[in-house]
Amino acid sequence: MPHNNHSLEDVHESVTAGGNGTGWKKILAFFGPAYMISVGYMDPGNWATDLAGGSQFGYSLLWVLLMSNLMALLLQGLSARLGIVTRRDLAQASRETYPKYINIFLYALAEVAIAACDLAEVLGMAIGLKLLFDLPMLWGVSITMFDTFLLLFLMNKGIRKMEAFIIGLISIIGLSFLAEMFFAKPDMGEVVQGLVPSVPTGAALYIAIGIIGATVMPHNLYLHSSLVQTRKFDRSFKGIKQAIRFNLIDSVIALNLAFFVNAAILILAAATFFKAGLHEVADIQDAHKLLEPMLGNWAAILFALALIAAGQSSTITGTLAGQIVMEGYLNLRIQPWVRRIVTRLIAILPAFFTILYFGEDSTGELLVLSQVILSMQLGFAIIPLIHFVSDKSKMQDFAIGIWTKIGAWTIALVIVALNANLVYDEISGWIKNSEDPFYIWAFVVPFVVIAIAVLLYITIEPFVMKGRAVKNLVPHLSPQSLKELPQKQVYSNIAIALDFSRTDGKTLSSAMQLGGANAKYTLIHVVETVGAMLYGDQAQDHETTTDMEYLKKYKTSLEEMGFSVDIQLSFGSPKKQIPKIVNTNGTFDILILGAHGHNFFKDLVLGTTVDAVRHKVHIPVLIIKD
Repeated sequence: MPHNNHSLEDVHESVTAGGNGTGWKKILAFFGPAYMISVGYMDPGNWATDLAGGSQFGYSLLWVLLMSNLMALLLQGLSARLGIVTRRDLAQASRETYPKYINIFLYALAEVAIAACDLAEVLGMAIGLKLLFDLPMLWGVSITMFDTFLLLFLMNKGIRKMEAFIIGLISIIGLSFLAEMFFAKPDMGEVVQGLVPSVPTGAALYIAIGIIGATVMPHNLYLHSSLVQTRKFDRSFKGIKQAIRFNLIDSVIALNLAFFVNAAILILAAATFFKAGLHEVADIQDAHKLLEPMLGNWAAILFALALIAAGQSSTITGTLAGQIVMEGYLNLRIQPWVRRIVTRLIAILPAFFTILYFGEDSTGELLVLSQVILSMQLGFAIIPLIHFVSDKSKMQDFAIGIWTKIGAWTIALVIVALNANLVYDEISGWIKNSEDPFYIWAFVVPFVVIAIAVLLYITIEPFVMKGRAVKNLVPHLSPQSLKELPQKQVYSNIAIALDFSRTDGKTLSSAMQLGGANAKYTLIHVVETVGAMLYGDQAQDHETTTDMEYLKKYKTSLEEMGFSVDIQLSFGSPKKQIPKIVNTNGTFDILILGAHGHNFFKDLVLGTTVDAVRHKVHIPVLIIKD
């Protein structure tokens, strides 16, 4: 697979982060990534667990929300620290540390977590549409497919417009629940008492684990470690330390806003349903129906609007996280519309199946289950993260201290222990209640055993073995292959698009044959990471840095042989950036670029840069096949 394929290619605008300001201006330059993260902390999956907790147990599980928020603050802080210091996201760091088969398993679990999150978004949007417009759930689930195109449209309009859209939706959610609190008039004394830890029943433990899964989301750890790399800052000790501090402030503000929304939902359920003796209201539809007679029509309308806003805004989190996970673990990038449709189909199919066979009333249970699944994935993301930020060879002077380690490992132990207890109880119940438990023993139990083995491995391996570095996917070009080329000049100003694949050698050789020793050569490369797609030349991730180094190496090798070479690094989609560079320059005689000989299916999935570029430039194009 080539080093660079297509990922979020329609997002090509950049956001400038001011680096020379002082005071609040400098702090605000770092604000942004945590707000993208916070969207995932208030998605419809949170609503289901919060409503279930509030209606069944009143205010008594508020402390779980507070604990989850503190966990999220610490873990997102560690994720941001990893990205800022190492210029690696969590998936990339895992790929460089663990063997391939472990990484494939971790990748599969991360994809399951993203699918579970997207399932919550699909159901939340469908329920919101049903509540507001009385639309059947199956129609609502189908309509959610179209948010794929809304997302791609916003990305094409630029990251600023997409962020404004997200902030607008978050504002709708926050203001809606602020108004709901006014209608509900909760008992503040009981609210404070609910912050004291207690677990009333075993059922409360299940809901508590769901709340943790809905609050501390595993895919957000991958996303945050990538998005923080989009800020450009001084890479000195002082500059890195300042970036860590400002990103922590960003996380504290954004995640506390998300905590307010989650707490408001639980408090609303406790103040209305629990107080009225309606302890079985764990379903969003039931909550909406009961809100209108208890609090008035406006409360019910605001509830539905906030639900739709929550479902729509959180789709972006899942998409970006999915791209980062795929790129980090597999070094594979596919076209954005393909990725988005596949992700949404994975979420829609379980929703369709559940509604068709169990009815619309079962969606609440499916929402809670999706959040429990998220919680069960957490250990597989948290444990590697703690290892990486504790590793002085990776983090240098920014490795976490002993007290942070203790806090992080305590969180990991609590989450793993709670989930182990839950898995044991669930499997025991299945075996006990099943007439033929053969399939459970044949499929479920072996998978659980494998998962336990992998969890133990990723916990122990970094303690006993050094991290394994992946082989560099970018070939070093040997200048020897160019020394005996004929020095016949056909073109005098040649643009060469490189993708750091094995085709580069043939591409450069062909260029030298056409230009000879007296021509001027411009080497072009387009960075396609998530950060580059979102933030353009302000991106400062690992791949941007290494790609520039490779361009410089190519330039040096060619200049040592007497060729005149310029380099140009661009950011975003090659389909758009390469023609832009060529047409803006206006002096190039020919463009030379490589093709990888994909078949129809690969072209459909990976995209066809060659066809898109050659129709947009105004000079001859030479295509070199691999």
